[in-house]
Amino acid sequence: MHASSPNLTRRLDLTSLQLFVSVCELGSIGKAAEREFIAASALSKRLSDLEGVLGTALLHRHSRGVHLTPAGQNLLHHARSVLFSVDRMQSELAEYADGVRGQVRMHASISATVQFLPEDLGAFVRAHQGIKIDLEEHLSSEVVRAVQEGAADLGICNTADGVGELQTRPYRQDQLVLIVPSAHPLAARPSVAFEETLALDHVGLHSNSSIYVAMRQAAAAIGQSIKLRIQVTGLDAMGRMILNGLGIGVMPLRAFTLMHSAAGLSAVSLTDTWATRRIELVARDFSTLPRTARLLVDHLTAMAPQEATA
Repeated sequence: MHASSPNLTRRLDLTSLQLFVSVCELGSIGKAAEREFIAASALSKRLSDLEGVLGTALLHRHSRGVHLTPAGQNLLHHARSVLFSVDRMQSELAEYADGVRGQVRMHASISATVQFLPEDLGAFVRAHQGIKIDLEEHLSSEVVRAVQEGAADLGICNTADGVGELQTRPYRQDQLVLIVPSAHPLAARPSVAFEETLALDHVGLHSNSSIYVAMRQAAAAIGQSIKLRIQVTGLDAMGRMILNGLGIGVMPLRAFTLMHSAAGLSAVSLTDTWATRRIELVARDFSTLPRTARLLVDHLTAMAPQEATA
């Protein structure tokens, strides 16, 4: 029977799809069997049956484990989407039973989470107390991927690197600034070009963060590199490293003003055009979002005209 058969939905089962995803993630039938509490032989039989239903090989088996065929890679994408939808259905129906009228799954960048979302989401929840917000913080690139793969209804992130075929709507704008100890020579400057900082040690964020990517691209454009002394995972940690003389760094101005550890530090404006960034809402299709998610989109979009130019 071919995968295009109208009876395919009756012959596929969610358990086999879940087992297939586990094997793909772990690269081993044995390891997946341990994680899923099933005998390896039974799991292998499930995979063979799945290949039989679909009429194509999904995995290449070898002594060190398995790797996906092109058909297997395609199925992995769809299987994750199906399983995510089922999990979301179960979660949302369970919360209706608990009196919650809806749920929105969001992924957001650290910049959006630190600077804007606490107040904006707080106002939304107070106005819509029956809606639960499930928020996860990720790098901007991971936020885009989560929306593309259906792991999130809505994303909020910097979109300078593109979002593919996803739709976007304006949310906020942030301004990147240079953070230095207050006694640093640059602290007395009203502004500075990023190029002037490249001779100094930097404290940077994760290599894949949108801020660090923008810095690296700016340095590469003039044939230079960043003297990265330390990398940290959060803005507060960056501030503490800078305060203790371990380098200078770049972060959003609003995040800096909100930091409890900002005493002893100064923010210097960057003259580079890339230092002004757009933070946008991202979705597969805003018109097909669940009603609860559309309400949240309307609320967050309304925040854009109120953006302060701090």
